[in-house]
Amino acid sequence: MSDPETVLRGGRVIDSESGLDAVRDVAIAAGRVTEIGNALPPAPADLDVTGLVVTAGFIDLHSHVGDIPGLRLQALDGVTTALELEAGAAPVGAAYRRAAAEGRPVNYGYSTSWALARMEAVAGITPDATLAAFMANIADPAWQRPAGPAEVARLLARLSADLADGALGIGVLLGYAPATSQAEYLRVAALAAEAGAPTFTHSRDMIEMVPSAVVDGAEEIVRAAGETGAHMHYCHVNSTSQRHVDRVLGLVARARAAGARVSVEAYPYGSGMTGIGAAFLAPERLGERGLTPSSLTYAPTGERVASDARLRELRRADPGGLAIIELLDENDPADRRLLMRSLTFPGAIVASDAMPLTWAGRPPGPLDWPLPATAITHPRTAGTFSRAVRLLTRGDGQLGDGQLGDGQLGLAEALAKCALEPARLLQDRVPAMRRKGRLRPGGDADIVVFDPAAISDQASYADSTRPSAGIRHVLVNGTFVVRDGDIVTGALPGRPVRAEPV
Repeated sequence: MSDPETVLRGGRVIDSESGLDAVRDVAIAAGRVTEIGNALPPAPADLDVTGLVVTAGFIDLHSHVGDIPGLRLQALDGVTTALELEAGAAPVGAAYRRAAAEGRPVNYGYSTSWALARMEAVAGITPDATLAAFMANIADPAWQRPAGPAEVARLLARLSADLADGALGIGVLLGYAPATSQAEYLRVAALAAEAGAPTFTHSRDMIEMVPSAVVDGAEEIVRAAGETGAHMHYCHVNSTSQRHVDRVLGLVARARAAGARVSVEAYPYGSGMTGIGAAFLAPERLGERGLTPSSLTYAPTGERVASDARLRELRRADPGGLAIIELLDENDPADRRLLMRSLTFPGAIVASDAMPLTWAGRPPGPLDWPLPATAITHPRTAGTFSRAVRLLTRGDGQLGDGQLGDGQLGLAEALAKCALEPARLLQDRVPAMRRKGRLRPGGDADIVVFDPAAISDQASYADSTRPSAGIRHVLVNGTFVVRDGDIVTGALPGRPVRAEPV
């Protein structure tokens, strides 16, 4: 056994898998946890963490952040692994090479991208493995139309090549191309099942919102799981389901009881964020979700969209420009309870849908810190995990009775939603995930140390990049990326998380 390089001494060590919840020391060497016990020998870095929780770092399955400044914000929220699984990347190998060349403060990984593969196969748009490529073409009707047999074959060939190249799964932004046939989606799910890879779907519209939809978005996901045997992961069930979430969660529960593999994720915010050119944000479609133009805030200028005419102007000029979308009212107790039911649903995973930073002024250098005041994003980028832990364990006094309304969770159970459950979701295809999401000897030293009484989000819609409170230390592969509540600016210890194809 290697001599320890770091000992975290005297903290409350919680491991959601084994049930350990006790005061212990944690020794670290060569990027791994080497020992957990009492009165361990001293190490060169010997840190007293008495009164703090020491646990596995949070694993974000749904992060669109692809640069160092944004990932530092996520690290300050306790994230040690940030994966781009809903939008994905294609070709996936290029995304891994770019991240490795630039360096990352946290671990990183990608699914293959159905949307980018579809843009290539249907519209002839060459993918470059970036979210920016998707956002630039988000409103282009050429890739959204129904695909012919040869086009679907080309699309599947791209996805297959990326799965063979280590993609973690298949990301499917189905809600952005609602004319896609059910048959195409089922073929994508069948491909995933054959590869032993999960899919990560932004669902099609709910039938309550769009009665003329090809199919109800929730029913389509669970049917694909049942018909193909694929593991279908339902992205941000809170934002796509809105006030129909109880119906959707009930459907998922029944599908699981019947043996289908369907998992769900949620983030604890009432507002979403995406490119203003998204198909479902067209002025004529806002009413489907009970929205008006003023429900949208255009992030680059901070303006609340004033009219249909202004919305059309923004969609023409900057279709990929990010917009905050008010879906549920965070000031309404009934809507807050809907959010909490999404988070407390059995097996539900906390995932941020973290968004790239938008700069109101000149962007800083990639390694500059702290962030300038010109940085804008959704507060979920900076605060999802701390907010979720706070709400799940301490309740929300705004509900009027100081309770969640659906049952308060123990700390270990809440932490499992942030670390253990996302690791388990991926570990069959990605054996390296068996070393993450747990705090045990031999596991990766991806660790968050926080004050359980103080952990909380601080980011808001007005101050979207304010780091979370209560996060004291974050280690990635045994290296401090956050120490004493601040970024260690020279630390870029993130490693790739890649599948081992069957």
